[in-house]
This record gives sequence, C-alpha cells and structure tokens, in this order.
Amino acid sequence: MEISTTSSSAPVSDERLAEILANPGFGQFFTDHMFTAEWTPDAGWHAARIEPYGPLALDPATAVLHYAQETFEGMKAYRHDDGSIWSFRPEENAARMVRSSHRLAFPELPVDDFVQAVDALVAADQRWVPDPAGEKSLYVRPFMIATEVFLGVRPSQHVTFMVIASPAGAYFKGGVKPVTLWLTEEYTRAGRGGMGAAKTGGNYASSLVAQQEATGHGCDQVVFLDAQHGRYVEELGGMNMYFVHDDGTIVTPETGTILEGITRSSIIELAGKLGHQVEERRFSIDEWREGVASGRITEIFACGTAAVVTPVGELKWDGGSAPAPASTDLTMRIRQALVDIQYGRAEDPFGWMHRIV
Repeated sequence: MEISTTSSSAPVSDERLAEILANPGFGQFFTDHMFTAEWTPDAGWHAARIEPYGPLALDPATAVLHYAQETFEGMKAYRHDDGSIWSFRPEENAARMVRSSHRLAFPELPVDDFVQAVDALVAADQRWVPDPAGEKSLYVRPFMIATEVFLGVRPSQHVTFMVIASPAGAYFKGGVKPVTLWLTEEYTRAGRGGMGAAKTGGNYASSLVAQQEATGHGCDQVVFLDAQHGRYVEELGGMNMYFVHDDGTIVTPETGTILEGITRSSIIELAGKLGHQVEERRFSIDEWREGVASGRITEIFACGTAAVVTPVGELKWDGGSAPAPASTDLTMRIRQALVDIQYGRAEDPFGWMHRIV
C-alpha cells in the first residue's frame, strides 16, 4: 500500500506521556495517530493514510450500526531492552482477519497490507511503546467496519479498515493469580455454522450477560459449553483453555465453534518443544469435574493476548463447585517461556517475532 501521513499538530506532551506510561491501565489512553484505509468494489483498497487520532463522523444509517458487520483483531507491540520494537506473529492475526472477513462477507485485506498498516502506525507512534518493565506493551487494535450508508440486509459496498493503539499495563497488577470461573448452563457462545471462529464484536456482545452472571457469583470469568449437547467445554468469554494431565499430556478444546487464538496455537507449539503432547479434542464438563476430583487433571490454564497465560482456580456452577487443581508449575513455565520470547529475553526458535523499529 501507498500510505500518506499527516502528523498530529497537537501530540501528547512528553511530560503527560510519561505519566500515562507509568500507569497505562488497559484501553484508556490512545496514541497520537490512527491508520485508515477504505474499500469499494470499483476502487478496491485505497486511501491508506495515517492521520491524527480523533472521532469518526458516521451517518445514523451507517450499516455497521444496524447490522453489526464488523471484525477486529487484538495484538501487542513490545519494546525490547535495546530499544527495538517488535510484534508477535502479526501474519497470524492478518490471516485470522481474512477468515473472519470471509465469514462476515467482507472484502479480504491482504496479509502483507495488514502487517504494513500495523507497522506503519506503531512506527509513527513508537514513543508510546512502554519500556518492558512490568510486562507493559502497546496494545494494537486493527478493525474493519461496514461504512456504507443504507438500511438493508446485504454486505456493505463501502468498508473501512482502521488501526488504533493504546499502551497497556500488566494484566495482573499484583502478580499472576488463578482466576475463578463460573459455568453458565443457560447461555452459549456460538453454534456450529455460526460465527464462533470469527473475531467479531457480536460474539463478545453475546457473552456480556453470561459474564454478568459470573460476576454476580463472585467469579472472574465465565465458561461456555457447546450449543448442541450442552456438555463440552468450549472457551471462556475471551480466552482459550488447556487441561494438563498427570501423564504430562495436555488437552485443549477443538476448534470449529471457538476462536482460533494466536496464543492458543503458540502454546501448542511451545508445549511440544517442552516435551508435552497436546491433544485438540472435545472435552466434557464431566471430564473436568472428575479429572480434578481424581487428581488426573493436575493443572488448568487459560490464554489470550491480554493475560497471555493465567492459571485457573475453582470452577463454580449453580449448586456446586470443583476445587482448583493442586499445581501451577507447568502453567507458569509455559507463561514465562512465552513472555520471555515476546520481550526478547530468550531465543525465538519459532521465528514468531517481527521487528517493526
């Protein structure tokens, strides 16, 4: 892509930026610029540009507001100790957006153009990438929305792709600790043939009421079961799951109706290098309960871009609970190995890291 650049005339001051980066939280502050490109059937992808971050002007009849034709990605840029800036497997995020676009009847943005757009924005706002201390990073949010002005159920003939970025602090402020889970037996995330494997806002909107239910029962996250049988574990509201067994094997729910997480696939490779076979298969809630009770399941963990890897503690449901497994040893080894690769503290034997600056 040919990308034009219009620099902000009022960037955040160095003093204010230092305050933000000292305690960025998550998704609260945004960099000085944003990337935008547009698509129409006649022109294809065009008008790629970096411009000052600011509000969008949308007509009330803009298609995305009515029919939810939208996809997004979540990824991070990491500053290494030598000052260089890297992203983690950006081509995989790009490939997943292609798959999501197909499911949402969007035009496909080529992988190389996706990576170029992310690189361009991060390079333009590189001063916003925090130092690596405390697992700080720059969270990057590429997204695609239907921007044709019309009312009618059909694919939009005008599409806008954007990238914004926000500095992020550590997911666990007081150190990594197990999350408590609530098993929802009323709500499901997606059915076969649905949008479960697409990264689209509707999947997250449908999880909110179940997350409220979990919070109301004193839990951190919600566990969804499959829509067809109501007995197979799928994923959490925003994370994939793993179950470690006493023989060293690891089971993760198979894809098809769940999101194909980038962290999820990375852990499969990393666990293999650590000598652990990973099985992707259906995993029932009964197998979870019985496995913890018998000691057959020794660890449970979840993973995602924001938390990276987090141990899972107690599972609760209406009328009962299953205690946390006794160990978090392998969970923390996997987490540390992955984080060390991302921040450049360890060798990257997989070629996962992509240098931006």
